[in-house]
Amino acid sequence: MNPTLFSELQRLFERTYASVGINLEDCLIDRSRCAHLSRLAGAASRELSDLARTFLRTADDRLYVGIYYSSWLIEQLEKYDPRSGLSNSNIRSLIMFVEEINHALHAALQFKAGLRRIDSEDFARNLELQGLVDTYLVLLLYVAFFRRSQKVSRTDRRWLRFHLFESRSGNAYQNANLRDRYMETTELASQYTHFLDSLNGVRRVEEIRNFHTLSYDQKKKHILALMNGPEPELS
Repeated sequence: MNPTLFSELQRLFERTYASVGINLEDCLIDRSRCAHLSRLAGAASRELSDLARTFLRTADDRLYVGIYYSSWLIEQLEKYDPRSGLSNSNIRSLIMFVEEINHALHAALQFKAGLRRIDSEDFARNLELQGLVDTYLVLLLYVAFFRRSQKVSRTDRRWLRFHLFESRSGNAYQNANLRDRYMETTELASQYTHFLDSLNGVRRVEEIRNFHTLSYDQKKKHILALMNGPEPELS
């Protein structure tokens, strides 16, 4: 059986960080379950995308994960499979697909590491920031795969950044906390990925593995320190 896009991405993240010990594909939920969990999540969750979501809850010292993708999103990825090339037709869909897998995986890894406050704002911001960083790196891999030189051009990077960072508008949220969360994490991720672009492959992997272990506050301080240092250049 050919591996699914979902399983390929989970294996990629686990090779980079650590195994979560479960098949996250088993955590996929349908539309009715998504609607039920959204109601339980409260009013603020109504502003989140209906195309893809990750739900987390704890009970009896266990973490429960639900990952939802709309039928439309899946249809787009089947019609314009990113494993055949990235384009304006599939990049937004791939971004949403990757981010939800990443949120689930890092939530599980943090929970295994003893972090139990999954309802805290720092936990949510940590997942969002990590998800943006990892999604950018995944997009780079996809672009490089379809280049003969295996190198990503400045034009490619600008295109990826537009779709992942610049097209996001935190002002779209009426909830002040959501607005601040997405504006802050998007800006931090944009700055941090500029730094990652300046590193070679081996150094980049070492850096993101260390970054993954930091708390949100530590990640933020790390990025702000890098921003105040010498301006990195693209490799």
